[in-house]
Amino acid sequence: MEVARQAIAERRVDEAEELARSRRRRLLTPVINATGVLLHTNLGRAPLGLETSASYSNLELDIETGRRGSRQRAVGELLATACGAEAAMAVNNCAGAVLLTLAALGAGQGVAVSRGEMVEIGGGFRIPDVMRQSGARLVEVGTTNRSRVADYEQARDENADLAVVLKVHRSNYRIVGFTEDAEVPDLSRLGVPVVADIGSGLLDAACPWLDGPPPPWLAGEPAARQTLAAGAALVLFSGDKLLGGPQAGVIAGRRDLVERCGRHPLARALRPGDLVLQALQATALAYLDRRGDDIPFWRMATVDAAELAERADRIIDLLDTTDRSTANADPDRDEHRDAARVTSAPTDAVPGGGTLPTVTIPSHGLRIAGDVSDTLRGREPPIIARVEKDTTWIDLRTVDPADDQEILDGLREALGAPTA
Repeated sequence: MEVARQAIAERRVDEAEELARSRRRRLLTPVINATGVLLHTNLGRAPLGLETSASYSNLELDIETGRRGSRQRAVGELLATACGAEAAMAVNNCAGAVLLTLAALGAGQGVAVSRGEMVEIGGGFRIPDVMRQSGARLVEVGTTNRSRVADYEQARDENADLAVVLKVHRSNYRIVGFTEDAEVPDLSRLGVPVVADIGSGLLDAACPWLDGPPPPWLAGEPAARQTLAAGAALVLFSGDKLLGGPQAGVIAGRRDLVERCGRHPLARALRPGDLVLQALQATALAYLDRRGDDIPFWRMATVDAAELAERADRIIDLLDTTDRSTANADPDRDEHRDAARVTSAPTDAVPGGGTLPTVTIPSHGLRIAGDVSDTLRGREPPIIARVEKDTTWIDLRTVDPADDQEILDGLREALGAPTA
């Protein structure tokens, strides 16, 4: 209605329908991710399937006592158990977890960070900027490519107020060559709490929620359980990356430090709402019950490429059948002209979302000659494909099998064939 009024006021009545369609396309809507980027930031990172009814919840009510409770308690206990911590809490994202932790533990004091770990995350936010906002004082350690334990010892000895050693995982880039890093077990012996921002949110390097061994592409990725066992006082990580949950930030580790974070005034400003906590709870329970297939990210990330190839071949067979039927109805049409534009081909998917930057995962999908991405994106639901050198790719690793019919219909439309 508002769009109609706008069209009338601006004397654009003949454009009212297009204006309404444009406004609708700007609303949040489900999309089919056919890019092969598992944690696509533009598409909400980890896919979620939370369904909830219209009801109240015991968000801040202790049902046993009938008194006010903590919104952090249930999710915090589950996450702590899942990563082997004494306690845990959730905030709105990992940058919020870093900000709150530094404010609670390091405000007005020194925080040591390697020069090689003063990273910039998406949107131009940088570790030194976040630290400045927290009130902590940055103590730079080592060089860009080499930071030894001795460098941290020097920082500790020269800064009597050193409150925290911050270890930041370089999750979205790599430094190779003449390098050296001080690791958590060595840093934990400095006598200063080590806070490890592991970023990506892998809970346990052993991946006990999967039927088989850990995927080889996870090699070298820091995990919360192992980082805490190595001596970190706290670990910080994202909820919507390798954890496979909603956007959130998790602070886990020593109970006294987690409680200090929870008491800080910023904790209220950064706290998550009911829906986020419900999604985190469902995700944590899936981990604890070892139901990896119930977490969409892990289900997509670990499916065998041969299964994806079978799906691709099945889609092409159905597409070819449609083309033959159309050709019989129109004898002047080349029955294989459109089907030949689509082929089944191996490709590489990537974790995405600022995780494992040099890693690829063998995948399989559909290769379409020409750029048909606009047509696919214009459908309901939109199909988001990737285009390389005038070739459109639909990577089936990031497409739920339930959406294969939508992929087929999208291809038919893109190729000018009738849809089912």
